[in-house]
Amino acid sequence: MANPVHVKEAVVIKPSETTPVGVLSLSALDSQLFLRFTIEYLLVFRPSSNTNNPPGSDKAAFSSRVKAALSKILVPYYPLAGRVRARADGSGLEVVCRAQGAVFIQAISDHHTASEFNGAPRYVTQWRKLLCLQVADVLKGAPPLVVQLTWLKDGAATLGFGINHCVCDGIGSAEFLNSFAELATSQSRVAVGVMPKPVWDRHLIDSLRPQSCSPVSHPEFSRVPDLCGFLTRFSTEKLAPTSVIFDKGRLDELKRVALSKRTTASELPFTSFEVLSAHVWRSWARALNLPPTQILKLLFSVNVRNRVKPGIPSGFYGNAFVLGCAQTSVKDLTEKGLGYASMLIKRAKENVGNDYVNSVIESVRQSRASTDQVGVLILSQWSRLGLEKVDFGMGKPVHVGPVCSDRYCLILPVYNQPEAVKVMVALPSSGAEKYEHLVKFPYS
Repeated sequence: MANPVHVKEAVVIKPSETTPVGVLSLSALDSQLFLRFTIEYLLVFRPSSNTNNPPGSDKAAFSSRVKAALSKILVPYYPLAGRVRARADGSGLEVVCRAQGAVFIQAISDHHTASEFNGAPRYVTQWRKLLCLQVADVLKGAPPLVVQLTWLKDGAATLGFGINHCVCDGIGSAEFLNSFAELATSQSRVAVGVMPKPVWDRHLIDSLRPQSCSPVSHPEFSRVPDLCGFLTRFSTEKLAPTSVIFDKGRLDELKRVALSKRTTASELPFTSFEVLSAHVWRSWARALNLPPTQILKLLFSVNVRNRVKPGIPSGFYGNAFVLGCAQTSVKDLTEKGLGYASMLIKRAKENVGNDYVNSVIESVRQSRASTDQVGVLILSQWSRLGLEKVDFGMGKPVHVGPVCSDRYCLILPVYNQPEAVKVMVALPSSGAEKYEHLVKFPYS
């Protein structure tokens, strides 16, 4: 198959002004083993006549504005122009800041069009070339930030972003992208008025202390038996991408079903996240035909900026989340109904407080604890990050999602539907069709 994307330019972009030189320590949460990878965002833009870059306008001028804005934003966010490495004593990670720069790539595609992003990709790597610099090891001198602008066959454009997860979490990276976009559409030297000023201050995470001596359990780090060749199946069987949209009506219906199956009337109502993630988890488990006694876990990120004391300041862009963990057997998950699964997720969220976070920090600092993989579905909620607002002058993105569809489940925003979400996940192909059938019906 011919290469659908042709690179026309690949350059290193350095900060536009002098930035501090030195070594910055990353926190214990930043240094976790499971975060040593690149977050890859793909935003699709369809320019219209009322934007700064209507179809047929000067692509070179637009590219120049993006590069200039990247150079400017690397001044306040100068660690993203550094390089991440392990500390010499092996205690964690650090960033060497010498203004080494980020990578900017410009490409064209005579194959891709904006319409293909309306649904799931045909295969997991269909959009891989829209961020063609793939970082295999984030600790081996790779740039923490890669930006790729690709002009599509129909005049639309994509912006792919690769951001080292050790440096930013989802909230931090989304704030960075919105500030970056604001600079690209303004004449000012700094982004003003919209996004908070970036805050490094990783010591704020490491200095958190527990308020009680009560032991805290962490099922996300415990190991469970693999009764069904779970890991082998996901590593050897071809994965099939899926994409399903849930509008407000479908989310409300899930809430009604969950409440009707609830055993305790005094509990607070379920949120959309709780019922949707429970429904996806149950549908995923049933589609995979796992043995009844297999233990399953749903892992999901919980923002702790306002859950710890003292709180984390606005603008902090490091990793300020821990993993909530709902755990049960296949039999209970599939037979006890949506209300049961939703309650597991609600309680897992409620468990995350100051002591829980401090216990996670101690676990990863002292024993380098890492998450289990057997029976695990990892879910991340990108729909609440603000990625749908990122505007580089071509309007808001008509699609926000990952570069490659994966076994990790993502809840994504939907263009022009603020109360709807899109759920993307790749499953072993033997279970994908059944999953799509189950997930589309709230009474499944």
